[in-house]
Amino acid sequence: MTTRMRFFLLMMLVGCFAVSTRASAPTYLYKTKLIQAAPGKLLDLIALHKASLSEYQRAGDEQPLIMRHSQGDRWDLLLLIPMKSYADYYSPDRVSKRNQILKDSQDKLDSLIAWQEDVFVYGPSLADIQKAFASSGFFHVEMFDALAGKQSELFKEREMENAYLKSLKRPENLIFVRDQGASWDLFTIGTYRDLKHFAESAGIPEADQEAAAKAAGFEAANRIGPYLRTLISLHHDTLAVSVK
Repeated sequence: MTTRMRFFLLMMLVGCFAVSTRASAPTYLYKTKLIQAAPGKLLDLIALHKASLSEYQRAGDEQPLIMRHSQGDRWDLLLLIPMKSYADYYSPDRVSKRNQILKDSQDKLDSLIAWQEDVFVYGPSLADIQKAFASSGFFHVEMFDALAGKQSELFKEREMENAYLKSLKRPENLIFVRDQGASWDLFTIGTYRDLKHFAESAGIPEADQEAAAKAAGFEAANRIGPYLRTLISLHHDTLAVSVK
């Protein structure tokens, strides 16, 4: 075998390894908008968002998925806006149509907002998101700033925790990875039928938790949280309910 052929085969192996290590990385693009209503304007803001949902479809966009803060972080509403890709979402025709149809609604929304923050993220497929939201009315949102150089390890930890949840027959978290925008490196959304469904984990036997944690790669169930905190500089939790 020639040196050139060996080099070619080596590059193929490296390429295959790179693809395999990225196989679980999310690829569908979303814009996540966090909104705090102006004082006394929350119900007006929700009503206007709900009234404008049909306009997204007329503009050629997917409808955003909306949840309302129950307790935790400062935001009142989280909008998960499907984009698919920058090229799709910001194509000239779609931008023009969006500006024409949504401008009036956006101007009205701006008058009801005290604070907002956007982050563009890659997450699960739109079909998976829509399926999870359709059967859920309660959400647990966790947002993370990773320590320097720990972004990949944080993503892996979130996947390990999903393996742990799956073993216990609990809903797995939807994982979203930052591309640009606000400071969050990663956030997850846990989807549940209601508050009671969310709280059911408290009744899982310790032996089952230990077995699931070790199978997922953790030292023990009580080491999941401490390990996570070796990867992050900031962590916000929010409980939220669906807005439909």
